[in-house]
Amino acid sequence: MKLDMKDFWDNSQYAEQHYISEPPTDEMITKIEIDLGYKLPKSYILFMQHQNGGIPKNTCFPTTEPTCWAENHIAISGIFGIGYEKSCSLGGEFGSEFWVEMWDYPNIGIAIADCPSAGHDMIFLDYRECGPTGEPCVVHVDQEDDFKITWLADDFESFIVGLVHDDVFSNHEEEKTATFHMVNTAAFSTELMNLLSKQSDIRDLETKLRKLCKGIVEEKGYFALHSDRKSLLLYDLQFWLYSSYYDEITAERFLDTYPKFIAMPSEEEVVSSGGYAPDFVRDWLKQRMEEGAIVEVGYYIQFTEREKNRLIEKFNEM
Repeated sequence: MKLDMKDFWDNSQYAEQHYISEPPTDEMITKIEIDLGYKLPKSYILFMQHQNGGIPKNTCFPTTEPTCWAENHIAISGIFGIGYEKSCSLGGEFGSEFWVEMWDYPNIGIAIADCPSAGHDMIFLDYRECGPTGEPCVVHVDQEDDFKITWLADDFESFIVGLVHDDVFSNHEEEKTATFHMVNTAAFSTELMNLLSKQSDIRDLETKLRKLCKGIVEEKGYFALHSDRKSLLLYDLQFWLYSSYYDEITAERFLDTYPKFIAMPSEEEVVSSGGYAPDFVRDWLKQRMEEGAIVEVGYYIQFTEREKNRLIEKFNEM
């Protein structure tokens, strides 16, 4: 592969935690291929033997037609490694089978890369023409457009070599600036503003909420909630606001109401991530309950008094 592997990856603690596994053994490769039902491309295997999954420095791939991400390119968040341990690996919690079985993506091959939309578009190895043992092409699949499939490259190697830095696309900084303006000046949704108006424990909370949202944009270049530290804090805040105002909160009730806050409010021109991946929110809630921060009282859930006070103190110190 004509690529400088030393300069390809943008390694970080987040990448280490969610993407990067130990180099795959022959046994691991065989097991993954049997489990997924497809033979992995040789170029993909060789690539993963250098580093098994991760986040590349170049995250964009040019296209000749518009996609849900942009008029002339798609973007990826990370590339899945061969393994089962890391959540973003071929056999991991958010691996290939997860997107087909839980998100109804078409069963055309193997999901190898996720995108910044948190699940609303994905990159697949497409085996429809070559069969399960052939050389697959690489495609973009858009869940929001009835799973529209857009061809990207003839093979995995061509896809990897063709990745470019987001600076190549001149509107990136303009989009980031527009997103900053949105989270800094746009109104919050009616539901969220109502909850903000009902609390007095945190001083100037609206300003601090905007500061947190701007921090997310600064780190990612866009506004979306995943499993990073700032996103988890924003999940905490939204749950605290909701459970502080309403009684008898069940997990199902909160998860059903959650999109109305920031993810997918009904109003136009409000602070919004424009969509969300439900499993990130469910995983956050599951984790917080396993940690004992959110507890069940009868049929209902709430923060412990200690965790509530910790959250209030954290925001008051911002």
